[in-house]
Amino acid sequence: MKVGIINVSGYAGMELARILHGHPDVQITSASGRSTAGKNIKDVLPHLSKLDITITEDVDQDVDLVFSALPHTASAEKLSPFISKGIPVVDISADFRLKDVNQYKQWYGVNHPHPEYIGKSVYGLPELHSKSILSAKIVANPGCYPTSSILALAPAIKAGIIEPDIIIDAKSGVSGAGRDAYAYSEVNESTAAYKIEGHQHLPEISQELTSLNNSVKPKLTFVPHLVPMTRGILATCYAPLNVSNFGSSHDIKNQIRDIYCDFYSDKHFVQIADKYPMTKHTLGSNNCVIYPTLDIRSNRLVVISCIDNLIKGAAGQAVQNMNLMFGLPEVTGLQNLALYP
Repeated sequence: MKVGIINVSGYAGMELARILHGHPDVQITSASGRSTAGKNIKDVLPHLSKLDITITEDVDQDVDLVFSALPHTASAEKLSPFISKGIPVVDISADFRLKDVNQYKQWYGVNHPHPEYIGKSVYGLPELHSKSILSAKIVANPGCYPTSSILALAPAIKAGIIEPDIIIDAKSGVSGAGRDAYAYSEVNESTAAYKIEGHQHLPEISQELTSLNNSVKPKLTFVPHLVPMTRGILATCYAPLNVSNFGSSHDIKNQIRDIYCDFYSDKHFVQIADKYPMTKHTLGSNNCVIYPTLDIRSNRLVVISCIDNLIKGAAGQAVQNMNLMFGLPEVTGLQNLALYP
């Protein structure tokens, strides 16, 4: 299978190239870069020197699928010619995630460049939408915060065991902001909340959680934090428990765990942990590690969810989606274990 990568020189693009290099069914035939066109990839990204690809201004070869790792708006523009030709695409930007174009304008500050494609896109969270992804031609790769948060809360929402008032407290490594976003001296030994009034990933989380259970209309408070590490996301989610939806008030903690284990029983990349996970448990892997528990003093569900923001939160999930779209085993090229320490 021949694939192209738009914007290979960004963090998500270079991770795509690295993962796909080890994929037995894929050949990267074209890779573009906005400021690195004409250079060999080894001169721009030495750790990818074995690829021996000349970066071009555009994906200019015949391909079976195109990944885009461009920012929003620019991504839809670049993908449009491929979509019009019927070539499958996986978009890592936010351009096809939201089903309401008015919300897109509200949260991203611009009119959607190609609203005609919104209805044809599938939200690419395989743990929730694998059947739709199988036949999709446009897959919207989820954001990193939404991936960890939605996976943390989906079983509880689906089972109706929590009240709608949900708090998501999430921490991310600085790579989530892209290359050259922060200076080391500004982020080292410092942790900060940001976009408290409203992060652009909030409507994405709300959209997907709302679709799981018509009787639960989530009221979300989402506070992201930047922490001084390169990569990783840890989302801690809180919601009041709806005790009436349990068969017995005894042993609720184990019942909660059973709900989560059952929900993800056939999902390759979600692990229900026996103890609190840390971001290092997912570093370099496509796994999401989840720990659900009960705060018995406040009768509140607490769920901790960890991912690598550049793998399960971006490039790895994009490859997972590609595998489904082309009828390949979902785990192909994605079976690396986490790096530790």
